[in-house]
Amino acid sequence: MSNKKTAYSCQSCGAIHFKWAGKCPDCGAWNSMIEEFTEGGATHFTRISEEKNSTKKVARKKIDLVKLDGQAQEYPRIQTNIKELDRVLGGGLVQASVVLIGGDPGIGKSTLLLQTADYLAKANVKVIYISGEESIDQIRLRARRMGISQTSIELAATTNVGEIVASITPEKRPTVIIIDSIQTMFLDELSSAPGTVSQVRAAAGELTIFAKKNNITLLIVSHVTKDGQIAGPKVLEHMVDTVLYFEGEKDLHFRILRTVKNRFGAANEIGVFEMDETGLTEVSNPSELFLTSYERDTSGTCVFAGIEGSRPLLLEIQALVSPSFMPTPRRAVVGWDVNRLAMVIAVLNSRFGLNLFDKEVYLNIVGGLKIEETAADLAVCCALISAARDIALPSSTIAIGEIGLTGEIRMVGNLEARLKEAEKLGFKNCILPKANEKNKNFAVLKKSLPELNLHTVSHIRDLAKFFKKG
Repeated sequence: MSNKKTAYSCQSCGAIHFKWAGKCPDCGAWNSMIEEFTEGGATHFTRISEEKNSTKKVARKKIDLVKLDGQAQEYPRIQTNIKELDRVLGGGLVQASVVLIGGDPGIGKSTLLLQTADYLAKANVKVIYISGEESIDQIRLRARRMGISQTSIELAATTNVGEIVASITPEKRPTVIIIDSIQTMFLDELSSAPGTVSQVRAAAGELTIFAKKNNITLLIVSHVTKDGQIAGPKVLEHMVDTVLYFEGEKDLHFRILRTVKNRFGAANEIGVFEMDETGLTEVSNPSELFLTSYERDTSGTCVFAGIEGSRPLLLEIQALVSPSFMPTPRRAVVGWDVNRLAMVIAVLNSRFGLNLFDKEVYLNIVGGLKIEETAADLAVCCALISAARDIALPSSTIAIGEIGLTGEIRMVGNLEARLKEAEKLGFKNCILPKANEKNKNFAVLKKSLPELNLHTVSHIRDLAKFFKKG
């Protein structure tokens, strides 16, 4: 009789169970249990457990303890020569760091990394590009289409992590290794298929340990799930130093690279790229890109001056209010939190006297960018009032402010960067919280922006004066 046993791994949280279930007991995900580790009479995890619980004494190497105030060796950052990428990385690649890049299929992950490899090779940085999805000829053809012909880039097409580690000897040790993608990699020691939680976790762990021991910078491509998260267990993000996400729709011509985690720089920083026939091109002034089709004096629109990381961005917010014949009117939101919209609609009804409960409301952040700042509340309010009353805001107006449940307009941060970006792009008016006047530098800031008229409001009802007909 066969002595094989079976384990089931949840593809959502990575939990291991020895009996299949339709719903994971740990995370509650449905239909996520996949059969894994079926050879040898015991699973990989039971073998580890048995080794840990064994009474047999095993000789273990002792670790050396050191003081915190000791000397630490510092390495200069590796500049990729792509300014937007260097920005999201915090100034460039840190030596011996591991960077995880996620995004939808076809959004430009492989394109960006091939361009990065080209720029690094031109700067005499040794790069190895390992692909588990494309053959060598396919990579060469793609590089030719992008105008890349840097012969010093070394290529390999393999999915075996053991082969990768064995092939990189001290004599051939590179500075940067690119893995495209981690879902295709596997370890011989595990019997599960490539792409499963256990293989993704083990392959990433093996590559990370190897890279840090040998002082190699590792760039890893990862696919995302249907809900936009990096495929595999969440522990994969904890294992690496930096996590970058590509945002944007595939049918649009620009892409946004956002930092979700960064041990060597600021999180939530963004880089903006434009996709063309030769690859990804940097966008030095993204505010102009997001406002290319903005028309002044149009009802239902308002411009918001936001902050993404350390970068100020001007974004157009569009709202549409229409009659509804359904018992529950529709609320459709693109790029903002639908629960936040419901709160703003309730505040408008109670504190401003604008009833939208029997209306369908559509809200869109132009360009596909997702806003998480609460400072966008005031701009959303202005767009909704403008759409409901069919009255456009005064020409060249931006709005910044957070709205409370009582209708008060609360203070926002980074006001100077927001206003300077607005003035640079030719805006003449700004609606902002009166609470910001309490800042000791407000008077100085107002004098430094003579072309920008600042209109302060303390309550949501103060917006009525901006929406008078005639």
